[in-house]
Order: sequence, then structure tokens, then C-alpha cells
Amino acid sequence: MPRLSYFYGIAIYMYYREHLPPHLHAIYGSDDAEITIRSRRVLKGSLPNRALALVRKWARLHETELAEAWSRAQGREPLRPIAPLD
Repeated sequence: MPRLSYFYGIAIYMYYREHLPPHLHAIYGSDDAEITIRSRRVLKGSLPNRALALVRKWARLHETELAEAWSRAQGREPLRPIAPLD
């Protein structure tokens, strides 16, 4: 599972050939959540409110890059890192 980004203790990952809808995995400490790329809603798991707000902000800023990463992951192509949240 390639790591796309890391900021404020939050690691963002994406699996190859994952199930729909397009989503990312956010891990913060022992918390883990699957979050959709377009609507940024939680599919599975949970994060503390502050961490979830940061992930949603980051995902909104990088929606195009995340959609590209999803397409690449489905084709098992190498994924490119995405800039962290500043």
C-alpha cells in the first residue's frame, strides 16, 4: 500500500485495485478511516474530529491528484507522492 502523503501525524495511503467508490486510507495513531475522494465522506473506520477535518481539507485541495492516483492504482502503476498539508 503506497503512502501518498504524510502531515501532522496523518499518513495517507491508497491500495492497488481497491473496491469502489474511489477512496483513500487515512491513518492517525491507532485510528484508521477510508474516505471517499469526491465527497470526502467516511466509508469505514474513524478518525478524531481534528484529524478528519485536516484530511478532508487536504483531500479537497488535492482532489485532481487523488483521482489520478486512483486511476494509476487501478492499473497497478506507480503512484506519485502528493504534497502534504502546510
